[in-house]
Amino acid sequence: MKAMSTTIKASALSLVLLTSSAYAQAQNLSSSKNLTQPQVQQVSNTVVTANAYKPGVNRVSFQSEGETLVGNLYLPANYKSGDKLPAVIVTGAWITVKEQMPATYARKLAQQGFAALAFDFRTFGESGGKVRNFESPTAKIADIKNAVSFLQTVNAVDSNRIAGLGICASAGYMAVATAEDSRIKSFVTVAPWIHDQAIINTVYGGEKAVQEKIKTAQVTRAKFEQTGKAEYVPAASATNRQAAMYGNIDYYLNPKRGAISQWANEFAVMSWAEWLTFNAMPQAKQIKVPTLFVHSEKAAIPDGARQFFAAIPTNNKNFVWLENRTQFDFYDEESTVNKAVSEAVKHFKSSV
Repeated sequence: MKAMSTTIKASALSLVLLTSSAYAQAQNLSSSKNLTQPQVQQVSNTVVTANAYKPGVNRVSFQSEGETLVGNLYLPANYKSGDKLPAVIVTGAWITVKEQMPATYARKLAQQGFAALAFDFRTFGESGGKVRNFESPTAKIADIKNAVSFLQTVNAVDSNRIAGLGICASAGYMAVATAEDSRIKSFVTVAPWIHDQAIINTVYGGEKAVQEKIKTAQVTRAKFEQTGKAEYVPAASATNRQAAMYGNIDYYLNPKRGAISQWANEFAVMSWAEWLTFNAMPQAKQIKVPTLFVHSEKAAIPDGARQFFAAIPTNNKNFVWLENRTQFDFYDEESTVNKAVSEAVKHFKSSV
């Protein structure tokens, strides 16, 4: 146990949720060139109806537990009516929207012949939800399952060939959805952030600090239920230590990268209670579909990914390690994204 604790502490130096701005600055230096541009292309405000899909980006909407979710369905340039394509649901890091890293990966997957859906989880971006930017693992897992239900109604999609790709924190959400929903036939994670309680305690300064955050979240939720007003802090900030991600984190602060107009840079304080108690680890044993992990030892909590991967019972699994890639490199650094997509495409073409 002592050795494991030491390993986790060492891994904590490479976390995305930073308590030290020095590390954030180091990450930024290594991720400042050869970046893919954020997905800022104009998409029609008209939601596609009656399955009138076309090549390129199609604005779509669907229901999830009473809320309307808005997404973009990317189709290959050579798509024609009547085609039945394998589909991939692409989800991004926590507190993000569809135009950030999900769009980058979805666009590239469509170029390789897949239908790729990037959508805003409830309370984020264009999707519904009263408490804005509320990071709820439970809700996000349900949203993924409802995205599967939606894709099964799309006539451009082969309803029996649907896969999931989760980036960073949504790797854990996608993992649970895959474990619980047999309609997801293949599973890929990129730079997976998968934590258990030991990792959470290490990341957030110990059990006492974690419990204080949870208590604060519970108090703010109680106030919301009484007043209808939620409390917020920045999602990312170089100056506000209360931010969900504190430090000079270029991806989230640079408008040429992830700080795009569609992203609110806001975090509902009540989110801490769910985020800090979420643990996808037990679900690993329930994953039976072909699985691929793409990660780097210099990215976020590689030991969490390694632990989860080891517990997956299927032999049809593969772990690809990229050298010297930071967590943020996987979001928009061109060569890193291209390598991750290449591995994902090979996996999906053999499994869906």
